[in-house]
Amino acid sequence: MALEIQNEVLKVEIAKQGAEIRKVKHIENRLDYMWTGDSTYWGRISPVLFPIVGRLKEDQYQLNGETYSMSQHGFLRDVEFDLDKHTTNSISFVFHSDGQFRHLYPYEFTAYIHYSLKGESLAVRWEIINKNDEKMYFSIGAHPAFRVPLMEEETMEDYSLHFTPAANKEVMEYELKDALIHEKGFANDISAIPLSDSLFKNDALVYSNIDKMKLVSNKTEHGIEVLFENFPFVGGWSPYGEDGKIAPFVCIEPWYGIADTYDTTGDMEKKLGVQTLEQGETFNSEYQITFY
Repeated sequence: MALEIQNEVLKVEIAKQGAEIRKVKHIENRLDYMWTGDSTYWGRISPVLFPIVGRLKEDQYQLNGETYSMSQHGFLRDVEFDLDKHTTNSISFVFHSDGQFRHLYPYEFTAYIHYSLKGESLAVRWEIINKNDEKMYFSIGAHPAFRVPLMEEETMEDYSLHFTPAANKEVMEYELKDALIHEKGFANDISAIPLSDSLFKNDALVYSNIDKMKLVSNKTEHGIEVLFENFPFVGGWSPYGEDGKIAPFVCIEPWYGIADTYDTTGDMEKKLGVQTLEQGETFNSEYQITFY
């Protein structure tokens, strides 16, 4: 079931399943911006990744002397959220763990996902509440897929990715091998990257200390901008079809967390990028997508 929010510029559909963005329609230019979810390439559109981002080495981790198994990106993307609040231009969803996932993740939590519209922008805010009497370890991330090209007369090659690094921070570039993270080194020059069929052949592009990414057409200047200041990591990704061609969408993925490194011990407390919450604390973070 999808619920709708709208303002004078955008109409957005969000499903209770996973609290996932399903459609974004620009009322003025009539463009549809989100991927369709066609399973020929990838059956999702904008899943929320929690309590891990990416893959665990051997799909396992250790906490408090116990070993747990969990598949890539965790389980929150597959749960049914409850509606919390709904107005014309904003909506909030809530999920209470209530012991459902103790076999996968030894913590209880409440997750809120809030969406609100202002002009051409959609703000997405996460709240994660630690319901335990101990420190809680977790990661959370976004995985929205944007349709490319947006217009019939365009091709994938008419688009490029643009990066805005965080001020006064060094950007680290990573690569994925067998879905595990390897450092490539500091990226001294973050230039615009044209889209091509070869761009994601080695899996996602992954960076630290980026504040904003844009996916924009050099023909029409239509595109999207994702602002995620203070997020530690971001990924860019698209899969391939059986014909070897890139899928007709690109994901821009702001993350508070990252896949396991190839040399990880599996200890969740020492995992690269892992977040912590003390008893009763709430994690808050927001990113913003602008459609133009």
